[in-house]
Amino acid sequence: MKLDAAALAVIGGYHADPFAYLGPHNEGGQPVVRTFLPDASRVAVVDETGRETELPKIDAAGLFAGPVPSESRKYRLRVTFGEARVDLEDAYRFPPVLSDYDIYLLAEGTHLFAYDKLGAHPVTIEGVDGIAFAVFAPNARRVSVVGDFNLWDGRRHAMRVRGNGFWEIFVPGARVGDKYKFEIFGAGDVLLPLKADPYAFAAEMRPSTACIVFDETQLSPGTRASGHANSLSAPIAIYEVHLGSWRRRPEENHRWLNYRELAEELPAYARDLGFTHIELMPVMEHPFDGSWGYQPTGLYAPTSRYGSPADFLAFVDACHRADLAVILDWVPGHFPDDPHGLGWFDGTALYEHANPMQGRHLDWYGRAEVAIFLLANALFWLHRYGVDGLRVDAVASMLYLDYSRPAGGWIPNRHGGRENLEAIEFIRRTNTEVFGRFPHATTMAEESTAWPMVSRPVDVGGLGFGYKWNMGWMHDTLNYISKDPIYRKHHHGDVVFGLHYAFFENFVLPLSHDEVVHGKGSILGRMPGDQWQRFANLRAFYGFMYGHPGKKLLFMGNEIAQEREWSHERSLDWHLLERPLHRGVQMLVRDLNRLYRSLPALHELDCEAGGFEWIVADDTAQSVFVWLRKGRGPNALCIVAVNFTPQVRHDYRFRVPAPGFWREVLNSDSAIYGGSNVGNAGLVQALDAGDRYELRLVLPPLAAVFLVPQE
Repeated sequence: MKLDAAALAVIGGYHADPFAYLGPHNEGGQPVVRTFLPDASRVAVVDETGRETELPKIDAAGLFAGPVPSESRKYRLRVTFGEARVDLEDAYRFPPVLSDYDIYLLAEGTHLFAYDKLGAHPVTIEGVDGIAFAVFAPNARRVSVVGDFNLWDGRRHAMRVRGNGFWEIFVPGARVGDKYKFEIFGAGDVLLPLKADPYAFAAEMRPSTACIVFDETQLSPGTRASGHANSLSAPIAIYEVHLGSWRRRPEENHRWLNYRELAEELPAYARDLGFTHIELMPVMEHPFDGSWGYQPTGLYAPTSRYGSPADFLAFVDACHRADLAVILDWVPGHFPDDPHGLGWFDGTALYEHANPMQGRHLDWYGRAEVAIFLLANALFWLHRYGVDGLRVDAVASMLYLDYSRPAGGWIPNRHGGRENLEAIEFIRRTNTEVFGRFPHATTMAEESTAWPMVSRPVDVGGLGFGYKWNMGWMHDTLNYISKDPIYRKHHHGDVVFGLHYAFFENFVLPLSHDEVVHGKGSILGRMPGDQWQRFANLRAFYGFMYGHPGKKLLFMGNEIAQEREWSHERSLDWHLLERPLHRGVQMLVRDLNRLYRSLPALHELDCEAGGFEWIVADDTAQSVFVWLRKGRGPNALCIVAVNFTPQVRHDYRFRVPAPGFWREVLNSDSAIYGGSNVGNAGLVQALDAGDRYELRLVLPPLAAVFLVPQE
């Protein structure tokens, strides 16, 4: 029998619309059924009454076609493979899985819950259970889903294309837990490497790269964090964590903990130390451990390194039960070149710029269908896992077209400028949707330039983030504290300068993972002097940080004075807590967190100029700084005095706003932290100096002291 072009295209696996040929059709008033089942020796159509009609085999490759007595679309295929006979549902008899309205919203870029439509979803259609698959590949010539349910044969489930490039199919009998990918013939009829589903909710453990069908609608967050947890007036003390190296099991070949084990240990530890938030370095699926998650291939899938999506949800719930909010690092600007990933997805630069002068950044900012992929992803983690915020990585590289590019190595925007106008619009839209739909959540920008109004509302011209990391504070203060105390008087401005702009944004003060990698050593490793001075410097620095305006962030290991630079390949050095000086730093961090949380003066006006007042800013010679922190109440006051030299300052005088006694509520030089126990016996009286009231303090060496009015 001579086959027409459509039949040959189906057999060859390059038919762009297999539904137009396969399945039930009417030819000249005669109902016919066509099916392509490689390796089948016999196929019959079984109608609703059980009547069986054999289909002739019209090609040895496995193409069967013939007339049937009924136009009913409700039939099964009775198929013989060798000695086995099975009844199968015909995928090509079922209607589309995406509605016309879905297609419209997806193409327009306004389907905010696109993850409920694209990807792989368990559904029941006409009483038949299966999986609905859908993927965006507008320049593909043919797309098939391949997986455990069809012998990974791309000829068996070629998909239909809808709208401007949305491919879909319902695969009856496919199940949750099945592995799958997409087989794509790209532009020019090039067969691409098997592609992972951009919307996959679960994936195999690396180095395997298949997606796993998972029902994301079964994710139901339990206890939520406090609705006040992210507010500007709340105490926010963040513990930044890389899950694979926080703690390991040395007795089990140093394996990392899984999500359930982490749920038992990490929230309890962070809460005991007084932190309010846990921030996770990216948990989205990624192929390379050494990327720490910042080169993701599965933006909708928590990494399988530590367990399943349900396990990750259990971890988030455990944090919430411990009264800890959860922030996820989110990477919206770049992706790796792994062949199964987003790169060259449909044979063209769909997710990336084709022009190398515009780089490997995702080209979703200006394309509606691609922009919604990421915007929906931000909402997905807040919706399905109940996380409380997103810290957006590398915002500066999104904002500037010439970021890290030589002169002539970038393309200006339509106005001739360097600003990425599409990225700016995308960021504003994302923040607007996040705060509009999840008002108790927040977003934080890792933005290292002087871009204005990063954390100001969109309606007044800002980018709309809740907070911005204060990279300038981090750089300047680490530069200052790394100097020998004898030279600090020449770098006094490194401390003072940050207060000139401290209230331009809603700042987070970060001592993050970026500061303990790439040869920088640990935070303790930056401290000058002998062992006693190094630890005293570190304690004074932490005291300075907690007294300074802005929310706080410490990377794991900073709280135990980790000696070594961090490595993702090993656990933190928990044995250091056997040593008194390291244990003292941990105790100090616990007490600083508790003080920060308990005193409104230290957090209530963190982001307002009215919450800070210099008392001593110009004592360059002695490297002493004194300031007043204020809350909203008239008695919500706290004095912070820091001595960044190893000399004890006796009878150090400065003005105070009120008479009476001031109580020393924390002294980083206390013996319990490993200090020399120099202090003020707990209580100091303000003396009348004629035109003002003064305190006369003993300032301990390399120490921070906190004082509040005695009630």
